[in-house]
Amino acid sequence: MAMRYQTEARNDTGGDGVSRVVGGIEVAVSSPLSADFDPAASNPEQLLALSWATCLNATAQAVVQQGVRTNVRVTAELHDAAPGPGFEFHVDAYLSVEGADSTETERVLAAAHARCPVSKLLAAATTVRVHAEPYAPV
Repeated sequence: MAMRYQTEARNDTGGDGVSRVVGGIEVAVSSPLSADFDPAASNPEQLLALSWATCLNATAQAVVQQGVRTNVRVTAELHDAAPGPGFEFHVDAYLSVEGADSTETERVLAAAHARCPVSKLLAAATTVRVHAEPYAPV
């Protein structure tokens, strides 16, 4: 298979400092577990949620008829790992389709989740779930 795109991200400061895309954006990061937590900075939970919401909704847009709107919201929580050590993400994605009933929304969700590269990356995780919900404009 041919590579379609490649990017590289770097971090040399850990959970507090700066993460950057080589030749692109720099993002101030701050760990929500840090005593010096900066709520104005980003963190891995936010970046994961943003990545999946963007990818899953772009994929849903490829699945639905042109002109039909879709929304995806993603929640990402940090939990103590069970069993430890460390932590784990619990991530839920909610997809809605404008004008669709629950059956059609479930169909779009299943198709988008099966095609989305981030969904594929997360597929084996037991703490990842997807949900269909009624359409609500953002």
